[in-house]
Amino acid sequence: MLDQENSESSDADVTSLRKSLASSPAIGTSARPRSSGESGVATIHTGRPSKAAQRRRAATPETILQAFNTWSFKREQPDNAPLLLQAVSSAVQLAQPVPFVLYWGKGPRCELAEPDTICLNFLAALDARLRQVYEPGAAIKLIFTDTHATLNGHTPKAMRDYFGAVEPVARARGFSTCLLSDLVAQADAAGSVNWAAEPITDEVLQKLGACAAKWFRGEGTPLDGATRYFQMNMVEKQAVQLAFPRSIFVTFNNSEFRCLFPERMPIFYMYSLRRGTGVKPWFMAGPGVPAVSAPALAG
Repeated sequence: MLDQENSESSDADVTSLRKSLASSPAIGTSARPRSSGESGVATIHTGRPSKAAQRRRAATPETILQAFNTWSFKREQPDNAPLLLQAVSSAVQLAQPVPFVLYWGKGPRCELAEPDTICLNFLAALDARLRQVYEPGAAIKLIFTDTHATLNGHTPKAMRDYFGAVEPVARARGFSTCLLSDLVAQADAAGSVNWAAEPITDEVLQKLGACAAKWFRGEGTPLDGATRYFQMNMVEKQAVQLAFPRSIFVTFNNSEFRCLFPERMPIFYMYSLRRGTGVKPWFMAGPGVPAVSAPALAG
C-alpha cells in the first residue's frame, strides 16, 4: 500500500506523523555481514591465477555495471546512469562489495512462502552475476518496512512473525536486514529529518489511493491512508539516504513513483521474482499468483 499527505499539514499532523513512524515495534532483526565472495585460486600446475580470477581482477566499474544492469534483472532503464556508475566506482576504489538496499514489505501473509524464497534467490542471482566479474560481489540489505505495515493495520505480532521468517532465509544468502523505523529514529535523533509536509500531485494521490483501497486497513479512509503513506515516505527517504549514502536503491516499482525514493541515491528498477514479473512477493499467495489482484506499489 502507498501513503501520502496534503502539503498544508498542521503542527498536529506533523506530530501525528512522528508518532506513527515511531510506533512500529522492534522485530528483533539486525544487520548481518554478507558472506564472502569467491576467491581467485591459483591453478595447481602453473601457480598462475585462473582465467576467471584474471577476469575479476581486470574488471572496471563499467564492466561491473554492465554485469547487473541488464534486462535479465532491470525492468526499465535507471533514471541516473552516471550516479549508478559512481556508486559502483566508489565500491571498487575501496575493494568492497557493491552496496544495494531495498524495501521489503508486509502483505496478507504472516509466514514465509515460495514467492519470498524465489525473490531472495533472484537477488542472490544478481550477486552471483556480479561476482563473475568482480570478486567482492554485492552487499544486499533488506529494509523491513514496519512503518508501512503499521499504517496498513498489521499487528505487531504479524510483523514479527513475517519479518522474523524472512530474516534467516535472507541471512543464509549473505544478505543483511534492518527496520525502517530504526533508520527514521536514528536520523531524527541526529537532527537530519525535515518533518515539513511535502506537496503531493493529484496524479500521485490518485495512484496511491487506488492501492490504499486494496491494502489499507488502518484508521481513516483509504485516501487518508494514501496521504499519510506519501508523507511517511518523504521522511523515510531522507533517513535511508542518510544511512546509505553510497548505496544503490533497488525497487520493484517503476519510475512513475520516483518521488517516493531517495533523491540523491541511484535507483535500480528491478523485476521481483524473474524477468517480466514485478509483483512484490509479500503480496503473493503462491508462485506467480497475487494474493489480491490489485496494484501493489509499496513495501
